[in-house]
Amino acid sequence: MTAQELLGIKQRFSIIGQSPLLNRDIEIAVQVARTDLSVLVTGESGVGKEHFPKIIHAYSSRKHGPYFAVNCGAIPEGTIDSELFGHEKGAFTDAKSEHKGYFEIADKGTLFLDEVGELPLQTQVRLLRVLETGEFMRMGSSKVQKTNVRVVAATNLNMRQAIDDGRFREDLYYRLNTVEIRVPALRERKEDIPLLFRKFANDFCTRYQMPPLSLNEEATRLLQNSYWRGNIRQLKNLAEQIAVIEMDHQINAETLLRYLPREENQQGIVLRTPTQEGGKDYSHEIGILYNLVMQNKKDLEELKELLTGDGLRVTGYRENQQEAAPTITLSQPESASRKPIEAEDIEGASLRVEDSEKELIRRALELTKGNRKEAAVRLGVSERTLYRKIKEYGL
Repeated sequence: MTAQELLGIKQRFSIIGQSPLLNRDIEIAVQVARTDLSVLVTGESGVGKEHFPKIIHAYSSRKHGPYFAVNCGAIPEGTIDSELFGHEKGAFTDAKSEHKGYFEIADKGTLFLDEVGELPLQTQVRLLRVLETGEFMRMGSSKVQKTNVRVVAATNLNMRQAIDDGRFREDLYYRLNTVEIRVPALRERKEDIPLLFRKFANDFCTRYQMPPLSLNEEATRLLQNSYWRGNIRQLKNLAEQIAVIEMDHQINAETLLRYLPREENQQGIVLRTPTQEGGKDYSHEIGILYNLVMQNKKDLEELKELLTGDGLRVTGYRENQQEAAPTITLSQPESASRKPIEAEDIEGASLRVEDSEKELIRRALELTKGNRKEAAVRLGVSERTLYRKIKEYGL
């Protein structure tokens, strides 16, 4: 692919950057578009995965057919099958009439399944069938229908981990992942960060009728060396804040630091939103805390399995156990009595973790004024997972 052709694709699909990794992804997308192979687009949240299904569709023989993008994580578990495969009248309580699903209306076109890793296992079985045979059935129907749809999927999950955890079918993963396009994180495209910032800043300055922004050399280096946990989405958010809030549009490193506090874990820098009172909005930390709570919950569940499985008793010391048996050593002074860890202790800890999870979800909903989509982003979960947790905790 020539440099001119590559530039034309970027302009057509509003892609900014000169990174070799990004250029290679675009070349793969154009090359694979000529086939009907399934494509899995992977990468962190906010890297711009949504551009590549559009490129694949536009350069394929299906370019005159329909194109639909479906966010699998935003559709409640109870209705996802109906949305994808359709339903007959009376298939369930609210089915007042028949409904065509995306696989039916996207016939001879392309279907982009975003957040495919969030699909329920039952839906994964139906998706595997339609990918392998082109056949599906509406909910409430026994009639087999045919479809000719090219599927491009995307996910920000570690799919190998999801398979190991039993949350995603391995056979479906291989069926979707005939070709993988891995979109690089923003920190892997350091040369593109100043270009993206200038584009976003100019757009917002024009929109809000503000004078143009400019970065000095030190500020540019600071941008390039930041971690960008939220990737392009975070950078765009930062550019908008600076364009609106800062009166002096000659931006230096000191100004940027007010928006880019370094995390305690030293991984990099994350966005801080100044408030009118001059304080800090720590809403981004809700996601960090929520992840820690979920990890504690998982650890407690594994410990509980050890306590209850096969009669194994886990204690703070070895007690007539074989050498290979697992133990958990509690850090205690030598003079302290060593009490075995009981199942009741784990149960109590689990309840406290659930209380913490409930409080973090409630706080996220408060911060977003009940906007579940935004709350899910802050917590780092899918909308469907948040919806399920809201019902579970009665929030």
